[in-house]
Amino acid sequence: MDYFKHESSYVDDGCSIGKGTKIWHFSHIMSGCRIGEGCNIGQNVVISPDVVLGNNVKVQNNVSLYTGVVCEDDVFLGPSMVFTNVTNPRSAVNRKNEYKKTVVKKGASIGANATIVCGHDIGRFAFIGAGAVVTKDVADYALMAGNPARQMGWMSEYGHRLKFDKDGMAVCPESGEKYLLQNNQVTKI
Repeated sequence: MDYFKHESSYVDDGCSIGKGTKIWHFSHIMSGCRIGEGCNIGQNVVISPDVVLGNNVKVQNNVSLYTGVVCEDDVFLGPSMVFTNVTNPRSAVNRKNEYKKTVVKKGASIGANATIVCGHDIGRFAFIGAGAVVTKDVADYALMAGNPARQMGWMSEYGHRLKFDKDGMAVCPESGEKYLLQNNQVTKI
């Protein structure tokens, strides 16, 4: 076994878990999951069947990742954030064949207690604020906050708010990397 699993956690048969991944107290990884290398799965996390996590994904305490969720490399999922997988759940109606896919793209961060309504993708390096409720697709580098979540600005790959000049240029204060805002899209140059 190339990964660590706390003795209080369960990993069902049929999972693929990458080298160096750590699974902490009281977590359950269900069958068919694919978890990359160097991930950190916090306490009291449930990862439902067929969920896919890339490399270096950080899942904080009390997060449930339901079938249909895919997180690319370097994603951060804050404490007690929530994914859904059915848009109109009813206890008496079986909708397992209606699960919607949600993709969280490379480098995105989702804050504590945020909710991601299923079927909406989170763009590369997007930043979802604590408590936000995402009800639509999120652009690359977008900063989202509120309920429902609205775009409040743009973030760098290092997690700093970008301030664009009149020419649509911004510089990350930590990395010095440059970004261009054109047609309501940000690209790193």
